[in-house]
Amino acid sequence: MTKKRDTAGKTTIYDLARSTGASPSTVSAALSGTWRSRRIKESTALEIQRLAEEQGYTTNLQARGLRKARSGLIGMVVPAHFTRFFSSMSQIFEDHVRARGMCPVVVSTLRDPAEERRTVETLISYAIDSLFIVGATDPDALSDICAAVNLKHVNVDLPGTKAPSVITNNYSGARQLTREILKSMPRSGDPLRGKVYFIGGAQWDFATAERIRAFRDVVAEERGESADGLIFAQSYDPDVSAGDLRDLCERIGGLPAGLFINSAFVFEGVLKYFATLPPEAFNNIVIGCYDYDPLASFLHFPVIMVRQSVDQLIAEAFRLIESDVAGAPCLQIEPELIRPRTFSSSPNETFHHRIPN
Repeated sequence: MTKKRDTAGKTTIYDLARSTGASPSTVSAALSGTWRSRRIKESTALEIQRLAEEQGYTTNLQARGLRKARSGLIGMVVPAHFTRFFSSMSQIFEDHVRARGMCPVVVSTLRDPAEERRTVETLISYAIDSLFIVGATDPDALSDICAAVNLKHVNVDLPGTKAPSVITNNYSGARQLTREILKSMPRSGDPLRGKVYFIGGAQWDFATAERIRAFRDVVAEERGESADGLIFAQSYDPDVSAGDLRDLCERIGGLPAGLFINSAFVFEGVLKYFATLPPEAFNNIVIGCYDYDPLASFLHFPVIMVRQSVDQLIAEAFRLIESDVAGAPCLQIEPELIRPRTFSSSPNETFHHRIPN
């Protein structure tokens, strides 16, 4: 007989999936009573239910699924709090929630899929009324958990296929940024240093893939060249990005004329490497960053930035979740190009944003 889980951690859908050999979505269907419509064998559903009861999971899930009273809590999971983009998003989300007379619950998961699942299950156990899933590594897996208890949810920043999504138009923003870098770059006769290079991000990531696609298209249109050999996208990690840029500079004999930097995380690593270089190394370079921080306006070299409209992302996410939109539509919001040594006029940049009465 399988022993009841006796550790401090609660049994999750994923524990049951491992124990039974079924998929997490099959476990969710067996526990929520939707297994017949999914054409799951009765014997499979009964075995999952038996094991769940044995491990103390069924009672908890039924209590969650039978929520009759509203808790007044609205949840949000975000990858991190320490970037301007995500901190602005959580602050504006909180303002929207409080304007509705409810209480926000915001939790970071550090882009850890297991932590994302545990966090969502924990929030559900507190009977949250709805959930905003921001920048999740696997939004569809989180949708399966939410669907099992009929919890309204919406994806923000990265799209899913099982719930409505609101994202930035990454392709459009990256096209604008690449064109602006190429237009602003100093002319160079150097066949290697006279090019624009793409640094940072992970190519499996939806946002990075869209930005790379735009970068490739613009380089081909404006320069008649292939972008093969110009893209270094291994990770968002600052240290990895610093290493990639260092290796690139050693290979081409110095800084290139143009850099497309794929997020504030990556820019942090780039600046670490820049700190090792003499001031004259930056005489002939243009930087573009697909992220926004007003402090970049004070750097002694030009930085073109893309500011994603956090206000619109959150406002549209609330509209979708409150209008009970069917299916999984994906709404794309246009970003704003911020030219060198200028500031965004967005109210969220002050961190004192309030929703009008």
